[in-house]
Amino acid sequence: MLILTTVLTTGALTLTACGSRDDDNKSDGNSGSGSGNTTVVIGVDAPLTGDLSALGLGIKNSADLAAKTANKEKTVPGITFEVQPLDDQAQPSVGQQNATKFIDNKKVVGVVGPLNSGVSQSMQKPLNDAGLTQVSPANTGTELTQGDNWKTGDKKRPFKTYFRTATTDQIQGAFAAKYLYNNAKIKQVYLIDDQKPYGAGLAASFKATFTDLGGKIVGSDHVNPDDRDFNAVVTKVKKSGAKAVYYGGEYPAGAPLSQQLKDSVQIPLMGGDGMYSADFIKLNKKAQGDIATSVGKPVEELDSAKKFIADYQTAGYKDAYEAYGGGTYDATWSIIEAVKLAVAENDGKLPDDARAKVLDAMSKVKFDGVTGPVSFDEFGDTTNTMMTAYQVDGGKWASKLSEAYKP
Repeated sequence: MLILTTVLTTGALTLTACGSRDDDNKSDGNSGSGSGNTTVVIGVDAPLTGDLSALGLGIKNSADLAAKTANKEKTVPGITFEVQPLDDQAQPSVGQQNATKFIDNKKVVGVVGPLNSGVSQSMQKPLNDAGLTQVSPANTGTELTQGDNWKTGDKKRPFKTYFRTATTDQIQGAFAAKYLYNNAKIKQVYLIDDQKPYGAGLAASFKATFTDLGGKIVGSDHVNPDDRDFNAVVTKVKKSGAKAVYYGGEYPAGAPLSQQLKDSVQIPLMGGDGMYSADFIKLNKKAQGDIATSVGKPVEELDSAKKFIADYQTAGYKDAYEAYGGGTYDATWSIIEAVKLAVAENDGKLPDDARAKVLDAMSKVKFDGVTGPVSFDEFGDTTNTMMTAYQVDGGKWASKLSEAYKP
């Protein structure tokens, strides 16, 4: 899942947010001029400070843009949308506190976020108990929608209020393994994870598919995500004869791990969407050749995203939309669409039991979004399983392969 930057580099295109705002984008509970008389609030939970703030601020801004657009276009007549962004600091305990704040604000009908699967684990139950819809644009931990026994085929949805526009680590890890084995032609890998739910789950999924394909895991290790000195594990990697390292974790640790690795042995580091950030390259002087997978197709390559990109630039956000901008816009818009359905079924007015009616409407939500067609299956998972592999080339993330993947 997985971090502040004013420039987003994806594929062959570099996007620099134009202009800035005097008060940090003015998105704290104020999403533009109203389009109606009833105010509806959409909560946004993400790391707005700390190591992962680049991704979190992109999430906040993209949700803000969706609300502003809905107000401007009068998507739901009589309704004014506002966002309430809260900083979870990428900490599960803070995320749980934020969930309580959203629940206590009776105007909140849905929550977008969080970034981290581990944070989501602390938020799911209280939001579910309150009947408050949650849509994450970034969580990939498979167990969040399919239960702890999904690996055995016993898939059970734990929380009816939880949805996501990002596909699962089951799909992402398998896609990564297939790309490294078949496309990069690498057969010997050293496996490292940061012991967090996202990183450990992603590494396990990668390992299962990579070994099934005939690849060999020549060694494995765990690291502390707060560490920045990885010389001990780098020594083990060098002795193993590995041709690549697969890292289940996020870029604040992944970047120095990669740089220290290349100080000793010239092999690439591969990771998941928690690595796919411009800040990974900014923090790593030796990122050339490193590989990451991320959910969806690069928005810069999608006709469906042209308006989103243009509107984001025009809005003048200081921070780039980063890896989850398009998915966040779609996650926010799915709640807006659910509100639209609930209002339409209540003679054009927001129902008194708005949270319950919005939740009921989520299963009916279906629209063409920034990232492509948006809808949810019986588990609350996105029906869009598009994945993309990227490689650092000349200081930029360049897309190498995109495909709808089914493990």
